[in-house]
Amino acid sequence: MSDEFRTYRRWFYAAALYNTIWGVLVVACPRRFLDAAGLTASGAEPLAQVIGMMVGVYAYGYYLLASDPKRYAALIWIGLAGKTFGPLGFLYSVATGTLPWQFAWVLLFNDIIWWPVFWSFALRYGARRPA
Repeated sequence: MSDEFRTYRRWFYAAALYNTIWGVLVVACPRRFLDAAGLTASGAEPLAQVIGMMVGVYAYGYYLLASDPKRYAALIWIGLAGKTFGPLGFLYSVATGTLPWQFAWVLLFNDIIWWPVFWSFALRYGARRPA
């Protein structure tokens, strides 16, 4: 039996695992994340932890999407919203001097590397009605 979603499942499970690990690490060790991102503002730890929590919450959506892509196909649009508006917000923040360019590595791993698979799935299956 062929699984038309096989490749997508792997990517969505990988996204769920990545988001879980990344979210837990940022919640548990916000200062390390901030230092690696070139952010030195004191008192920023709670904001970093909120970001980590939000990334972690996305993990559950990716898990659902991986476990039953046909049923949860529409969740891809929520994932793509985050993976699109995050980089747009970053560009705005760099342009206004709020974030350093060094923060771009976060976007590379959290957003940009996922675009090809997420957009491919969205355009192919994202408009289907749930099963």
